[in-house]
Amino acid sequence: MNNYELMVIFTPVLSEEEYKAAQSKFAALVTDNEGEIVHTNPWGLKSLAYPIAKKTTGLYWVMEYKAPSSFNEKLKTQLLRDESVMRHMYTVLDKYAVEYNAKKSSGVNSASKKVEA
Repeated sequence: MNNYELMVIFTPVLSEEEYKAAQSKFAALVTDNEGEIVHTNPWGLKSLAYPIAKKTTGLYWVMEYKAPSSFNEKLKTQLLRDESVMRHMYTVLDKYAVEYNAKKSSGVNSASKKVEA
């Protein structure tokens, strides 16, 4: 089981229910294929750096998960088939990124400074 982070940009024309249903669909895909969801973070509507399919905004969603490495091809196929997905990217997380994400999701300030007297 490797640690991964998936970022998906959905088309901005989705309703709130469709946006949540799309998130649930991909989260269920992970759990149905012996994976484990660590954390999800829906960012909502954000501006794009450049237009994609004549759209200047997108609905962002980030999911951190653990899964076997063979699962990513199944996930990629499903992401490419879904018409509501404009772009996607999954990244392999090393132990430092996993530690950072765990601190960030638990609310611990990772940029703590030493105070010298």
